[in-house]
Amino acid sequence: MTELQLADEILGRIREADGQFHERAYLFVLAALEYGQQQRPVRGHISGQELAWACRDFAIEQFGLSARTVLNHWGIECTRDFGRTVFTLIDVELFMKEASDQISDFDNVFDFVEAFDRDYPWAGMRCMEC
Repeated sequence: MTELQLADEILGRIREADGQFHERAYLFVLAALEYGQQQRPVRGHISGQELAWACRDFAIEQFGLSARTVLNHWGIECTRDFGRTVFTLIDVELFMKEASDQISDFDNVFDFVEAFDRDYPWAGMRCMEC
């Protein structure tokens, strides 16, 4: 099986399990998990809150000021939506969960407007000549 066939098969399983979000949202969360793992000294289980923050940081790194707009376009409007994508990925056996993991771990981790707009690294910068 080629990588393309494998990707199509995986996306097909995701579509069957949950069509709530754009396919790219699931691929993004997969990439954000790897991003989060790379930020740690040792690979291991990442909590829902840690993954939500990794998704935020990865989105800002990838999409800059457009991060919230891109995520919203894919249907992701709050941190619980990251959890919904994660649990779909668990359902299609791409992610594994620990017994204590719950979708509620993703509830209200941060506010999207605050995290992507107000707290954006450049949001506080002002022109010195203005």
